[in-house]
Order: sequence, then C-alpha cells, then structure tokens
Amino acid sequence: MNSVVSKNSASAKINYSKYTQRKTNFGLGLLILIILCSVWAVSVGPIHIGVKDIIKSIFGKAAGSESSLVIINMRLPAIVAAIVAGFGLAISGAVMQIVLRNPLGSPFTLGISQGAAFGAAVSIVFLGTGVIQSNFGDAVVVNNLTVTTIGSFLGALAGTITIVMLAKWRDLSPEAVILAGIAMSSLFNAGTMLVECFATDTEVASIVFWLFGDVTRASWGQINIMSGVVLTGFIYFMLNRWNYNALESGEETAKGLGVNTETTRIVGMIVSSLIAAVTVSFLGIIGFIGLLAPHITRRIIGNDNRFLLPVSGLMGALILLVSSTLSRILIHPAILPVGIITSFLGAPLFLYILARRRR
Repeated sequence: MNSVVSKNSASAKINYSKYTQRKTNFGLGLLILIILCSVWAVSVGPIHIGVKDIIKSIFGKAAGSESSLVIINMRLPAIVAAIVAGFGLAISGAVMQIVLRNPLGSPFTLGISQGAAFGAAVSIVFLGTGVIQSNFGDAVVVNNLTVTTIGSFLGALAGTITIVMLAKWRDLSPEAVILAGIAMSSLFNAGTMLVECFATDTEVASIVFWLFGDVTRASWGQINIMSGVVLTGFIYFMLNRWNYNALESGEETAKGLGVNTETTRIVGMIVSSLIAAVTVSFLGIIGFIGLLAPHITRRIIGNDNRFLLPVSGLMGALILLVSSTLSRILIHPAILPVGIITSFLGAPLFLYILARRRR
C-alpha cells in the first residue's frame, strides 16, 4: 500500500514539474523573442543601421557617429518604452479581467485610458504642463511630470471608481460592465473635446497627435518613472497571485479561503489604473494591449496567475514592441502612431470575444 502511494506521489511530482516547466519555457521563449525583436527594432527605420554598428554603439566604440546618436537618443528609448508600457498595460488588463470576472476588461475597453487622457489634457491646457514643439517626433513635451501624472491618475481613478461601484452595487453582468466602460469612454472623450475648445489651434493639433499613442516621444526620465510604477505594481500583483487564483473560482469560494474580496478587488483596480495613468500621461492612448496579451497567454498556458501575470506582461511587451517597429516601416518614411497599429490588432479580437460569449 505504501509503495502504491509513493509511486502516485512521485508521478504527481513529475506531472507537476512538467506542468510548470512548460509554462516557464513559454515565458523564456517570449523573453528571447523580445531580445531578438529589440535588435531588429534598432536596425530598421528611416536610417538603416547594421548589426556591426549596433554592437559598436552599445559598447561605446562609435561615440559621436550618426548611428550611435540615432540608437542612443531615438531608438533605444522607444524600444525600452514599448517594453515597459506593453508589460504594464498587459498585467493591468489581466488583473482587471480577474477582479471584475470579465474577459473583456482592460484599461482601454473600460474607459480608464480615456479618463487618464482627459486628466492629462486638462493639465496640459489649463495648468500649463505641456510645451509645444515643432519637431516631427514630439508635438507635446510634458514639462511637469508630477502634475500631469496626478491629473492623469485622477481621471483614470474616476473611471475606475465608477466601474467598480456599478459592478458591486448594481450587480452588473460582464456585458453590462463593458457597456458602462463604453459610456465612460464617450464621456471622457467628450470632456477632452471640451478642453480642446479652450485651447489654441496649435494646442488642439498637438493634443490630437498626442492622444494617438506613440512610444517614440518618451525620454529616459519618463521611462524611469514608468518602470518604477510598473515594477511596483507587478510586485503587488505577484504578492496577491493566490488571492487572484481564488477569485477565479468565484466570490464565495474566495471568501471561504479567507480572501478579503472587496479589498483585493478595489486595490487591484486602483493599482491597475495608476499603471494605465502613468503610461497614458507619457505616451498617449495605446489601445487593446491589456486585452490582447492576457487572452493570447490564457489560450496557451491557462489561468494560473503565478504564470499568467508575468507571461502576459512579456506578451504585451512583445506585441507593443513589434507594433512600434511596424509603425516605423509600414509607410516609409512616415511614422505611424503605434496606437493605430494596436487598435487594428485588438478590435477584431474584441469582436471575436463578444461573438464567442454570445454563442
């Protein structure tokens, strides 16, 4: 009898090891793809840079050369910004889907990104936190990061509180929560247009361009702030990974396991909103990353949040990095806002999920 139990235990350990190893290998594969795509992103664009020049620039052996200036001052910041923002938006979307128990949840589909954009636009026009520039790569430069980020966060928080209150007090269905998000998006978009009525022609054109979403405008200082916020949020999410696993099993099950469901839900939404707010305040609206990445990842590795959260982040980083690179080469020599590319990718998936839920 003991030998049978021992064999079953050993078999279970082997199966569990294979289970975790498969998910870990997929995450490592994504990491390798991100590195390879980063090299590709450095080399392509209006100015083609060979691998040899890239290596020289990275190790400081081509200081002052045209290729080195392009890599250090333009392409590396855009690449790092795409990776950080994609990672942050993806984990935010994954957490929102978990705490709201809604597969269509993300900062973009729930109107939170639009709320952040409204808050940032208010700070730029009325509080003077934006400076208008004429170079093609940056129409609006944020010169007061603190005020703009606070304004952006307050806008995102307003959308978050509304969604959470409706979901909790009115016991809305997942579809109704998305409809509420669409209503919030329309409201914040209307607010942004109202702000534009009080702006100059140059400010209006700059805000419209800024709202498209573009990773090329990020400076190293902004990237450092985004990285700090995303890393802090990711650590918090991973500390609560078991609570999120419990929530996947239902409200009553989670409470039975000792999870404070209300606190877990509200704090998770607030942290997700902060990540979205900081990203939008620096890069503009980048849609559907928070929807695309978690769904693709779930299809491949399942719902275990110990693996889903970090791997979704890597998937989001890869998607945004590839999208930002394509935006530079699809209509050469023009550069498309990356938000256009991600919307073309995400909108069909959004419709597919709606149709699948209906069936």
